[in-house]
Amino acid sequence: MVAPLIAHVLALQVKLYACQARLLDNTDAEALHDLRTSVRRLRSLLRPLRGVPGVEPAELAARAVGQLTTPYRDREVLAAHLRAHGYENLARAREQAMQGVFARVGRSPQVAQLLRSVDGLPGFLRAAQRAGLLDGLRKRIGKRLGKQREKLLAALDDPAHDRHRLRLLIKRVRYAAEAYPQLERLPATALKQLKRAQGALGDWHDHHQWLLQAEQETDLQPCVRQWRERYQQAETRADQVLEKLVAAAHKGKAGPGR
Repeated sequence: MVAPLIAHVLALQVKLYACQARLLDNTDAEALHDLRTSVRRLRSLLRPLRGVPGVEPAELAARAVGQLTTPYRDREVLAAHLRAHGYENLARAREQAMQGVFARVGRSPQVAQLLRSVDGLPGFLRAAQRAGLLDGLRKRIGKRLGKQREKLLAALDDPAHDRHRLRLLIKRVRYAAEAYPQLERLPATALKQLKRAQGALGDWHDHHQWLLQAEQETDLQPCVRQWRERYQQAETRADQVLEKLVAAAHKGKAGPGR
């Protein structure tokens, strides 16, 4: 487990440095999104390793970058949505508010701390291995991944489930499956349904947030009627997708497969 784990950390390290360079140079519009995706994958890799030396600082640093960038990414998504639906002035105002944000994120102490933490991770993991602290690592990780699945199944089976919490739990299970494919052997149908459910809940979440935002930003009022309609549609679609996910997840209990 240790060699592929370190290889995965190094691959994410390269991606994080590349994202920082893209942010500093403002080379493309996907840099912030790619940074957040890489950070999310790192957190999925680290979460089952809690207790291993060096993991907690890296996990805390990754969380800090996520908290820093969430409002900026939300503004990006909203601006793109407004432009796509013909609200040019509204989109332009939010794009102008993003001027200089990429470089500030790239130079931020949160990103610097994350890179320092990730730089030290391979050394910590090798030292922990030599000290015998990673004995039984496969079993430990498998147990923690199993607990994540159980939490998701319990939330899905709850008739009064919280869609916000479900969205978070689905992300955790899905990205854990990508981080540990040799352990998180979910059926292909379950993985497909996880991705669909994440997308449906993401659409619902966006419209929910935009309606709340419109209460504070009055220039968004022209969008509210359409957003309310789309919100209801997204809610219905999310529930339909979740029903299929429940069926696929419970079917996966019968045994691993691809």
